[in-house]
Amino acid sequence: MAQKHPACAQDTKNVQQLLLCSQEAKKFAYCPYSHFPVGAALLTRDGKIFSGCNVENACYPLGICAERTAIQKAISEGYTDFRAIAIASDLQDDFISPCGACRQVMREFGTNWTVYMTKPDGTYVARTVQELLPASFGPEDIRKMQ
Repeated sequence: MAQKHPACAQDTKNVQQLLLCSQEAKKFAYCPYSHFPVGAALLTRDGKIFSGCNVENACYPLGICAERTAIQKAISEGYTDFRAIAIASDLQDDFISPCGACRQVMREFGTNWTVYMTKPDGTYVARTVQELLPASFGPEDIRKMQ
């Protein structure tokens, strides 16, 4: 039996808008070292979209990924309930996938929301956060100790 993913049931219009916003956000990437621009667009539960791009730094560990930029923008404006995120890059042959740190930050806000990993031609694969980070550690694990 196929596993049901309620979070993946986004309507086509929302998905296309999210994909477009992630592609637009990529244009603002600051990536003078890697030359690897990434954009992300985050959809909140109530339909607001926050975009983000990667921002590199000469001190490499201080750079931030597009996904975390979008999530932090949303959090800074009071949003913590997310439906989906789309990620865009210039990779032609592979779908862009979030790094481990981004997966863990996504996990902080739930496991049953959708991650759209795209290619420049507009194709994408959709996975839940749970699928991208199985057997994960989250806020409920901290509460077990309190």
